[in-house]
Amino acid sequence: MVLLSIQTLPYSCSTLNNYTFYRQSQRGCVSIRSGIAEPSGEPAPLGQKTKYNDGLFEKAFMTLFARKMEKYGASKIENSDEMKKKGWFDYDYDSFVDVSRKVMQGRSRLQQQQVVREVLMSMLPPGAPAQFRKLFPPTKWAAEFNAAITVPFFFWLVGPSEVVEVEVDGGKQKSGVHIKKCRYLENSGCVGMCVNMCKIPTQDFFTNEFGLPLTMNPNFEDMSCEMVYGQVPPPFEEDPVSKQPCYANICTIANPSSNVCPKLSAN
Repeated sequence: MVLLSIQTLPYSCSTLNNYTFYRQSQRGCVSIRSGIAEPSGEPAPLGQKTKYNDGLFEKAFMTLFARKMEKYGASKIENSDEMKKKGWFDYDYDSFVDVSRKVMQGRSRLQQQQVVREVLMSMLPPGAPAQFRKLFPPTKWAAEFNAAITVPFFFWLVGPSEVVEVEVDGGKQKSGVHIKKCRYLENSGCVGMCVNMCKIPTQDFFTNEFGLPLTMNPNFEDMSCEMVYGQVPPPFEEDPVSKQPCYANICTIANPSSNVCPKLSAN
């Protein structure tokens, strides 16, 4: 989770540094500490790995997800003692991605997605999905509200993002989230992990468990992504990602001879 530092600032909103960006509001500027360690304060160019300055909140979420997912990992028995020795703030993003990769090994596309669903459900108190449906029925307001809170609360997972206007059912609304360069895709370098461990299970979780439609459109050319709350996702077979080839030059398990990433097959 991104560390929030919200305050009214007496000076110009154009003021920036490596860790903070400012957003204009009626009362002044709202600052949100971004955690990017790049001199520009923006994700690194394509082909370069973005440097982050993760704090305690970010590492706590990385640890929570890694520990929840580790029991599904292919080598969970071998690594169980090592995982137990690690404290809450000993995990980093690479550890989290490594656990995700182990979960993917030996599992079909649908099995990978089911693991993520079980992990997400395990983090919710009983009755949470039903309560969410009551609080956030599938309305324009609910879609825009969830887009707004995605920017700070998903930062640790995907990196910097911003709310954008999108078209849903013929109308314009600010329920889109543009992820500038997805941290998960950038660090995993794997199309299959992006689709099976993030895009599809997240879409299904919001759409089917929470009752708020969500469509995620990753751009594998620049590693950006667009999340559209309120938009029903297409069937997998009709989704452009189902035809996406591997990142042959950066994925450690890529199959360059295949026209489509093997991890996107049903088996």
